[in-house]
Amino acid sequence: MATQKLYAGAKLREMRGRLGLTQKDFAAKLGVSLPYLNQMENNNRPVSTTVVLALAQQFGLDVTELSSGDSERLISDMREAMADPVFADDLPPLADLRLAASNAPALARAFLALHQAYRQTHERLASLDEALGREDARLQASPWEEVRDFFHYCDNYIDAVDRAAERCGASGDPKASAEAALQDMGVTLTLRDMVGLRAYDPETRVLALSHRSAPQTRQFQMLLQLALLRHGDLLEATLDFAKFQTEEARAIAKIGLANYFAGAALMPYGRFLEAARACRHDLELLAIRFGASIEQVAHRLSTLQRPGAKGIPFFFVRVDQAGTITKRHSATRLQFARFGGACPLWNVHRAFETPGRFLRQLAETPDGVRYISLARDVSKPGGSFGAPVRRYAISLGCEVSHADALVFADGLDVTQASAFEPIGISCRICERQHCHQRSVPPLERRLSVDPNERSVLPYRVS
Repeated sequence: MATQKLYAGAKLREMRGRLGLTQKDFAAKLGVSLPYLNQMENNNRPVSTTVVLALAQQFGLDVTELSSGDSERLISDMREAMADPVFADDLPPLADLRLAASNAPALARAFLALHQAYRQTHERLASLDEALGREDARLQASPWEEVRDFFHYCDNYIDAVDRAAERCGASGDPKASAEAALQDMGVTLTLRDMVGLRAYDPETRVLALSHRSAPQTRQFQMLLQLALLRHGDLLEATLDFAKFQTEEARAIAKIGLANYFAGAALMPYGRFLEAARACRHDLELLAIRFGASIEQVAHRLSTLQRPGAKGIPFFFVRVDQAGTITKRHSATRLQFARFGGACPLWNVHRAFETPGRFLRQLAETPDGVRYISLARDVSKPGGSFGAPVRRYAISLGCEVSHADALVFADGLDVTQASAFEPIGISCRICERQHCHQRSVPPLERRLSVDPNERSVLPYRVS
């Protein structure tokens, strides 16, 4: 099998800029000529093995950062943006999108921001009557989408917050540590019969947790409150770096960072990574060992992207019963649609039919990459009779090359091409010509319609 060439011009330029080196000095330290470095930085040549070794030896670079998923994320997001009908008459080929993502990532992100602003303007105009009747009618970014994209392009790993949380959980008993830390700060803990999960009164410094919640949930909420109270300055500094456009986005992101801290304190990076490798990523064993829920464990596995100590690159997604993606992250080449639902052929949708069971699927995306995908339903009870139960399905997966490190791959024949089910990302950007679950035609293909014939679809994809 041919080795895939590594093009990482943007990352080389970024690293040289951080070091404050000229091209001439950088080339000398890497042991290559100035023209050769220039060609690599402009992606006219792949990064050679000699340069990769020099980057590791001279600058201590984690070479896996050269092949991180930034370009794939940008390509996926741009393809989805191009599915907008406004681009229907002038679509750039996929090769051009790849060049933009690898050679000009800042320009690609600017394009995505511009398209997002266009979408928001379009949606605002669609409800013009309502907008004109409001005093606060103005164009602004969706706070939720802004925060989602922040975590998306941080690779779902926030180093400073993760390391602070790891120190918090260093004792091996994060619950006891959190209780002691809160008591030292004058916070009183109490259990109450309440509908919500957590309520903190800054005046009385009383933290109330719902006795209806599961122990894992109460522990998580206690760690979350600790993050807000003790590590508020760290969270605020991270938010300053993100430069959110609105106060609403900043507030949502702060809660997101506190949630991140709670998960990282509950499952400290080093110990959790070691345990995950030892049990071959058995979600149930990890949940028992760290006192966490299955969803918390799956989400944490997708965040193990610390430079120099990375775990398996997983994707993680949570969908509701309507198929809408409510959480998403991918450290793999598989990138989820920014808008709408997931591919209906994916096993995450079938998890609702088999509550309490793990579903396994071998899947192949249109680009030929093969994955092993694990799905399970997740129920969040209301805590009393008649209270609504929130139901979701989660999926965790990785490329099949990591199958040996997964207990869930045991018994699956990953060598047979016929064992892999074809899945896609979004119908509008999926190139499969013979999909029986397609909802809309693929954007980049011409259609032929024969009124005298009808197959599964009322058209043929050229």
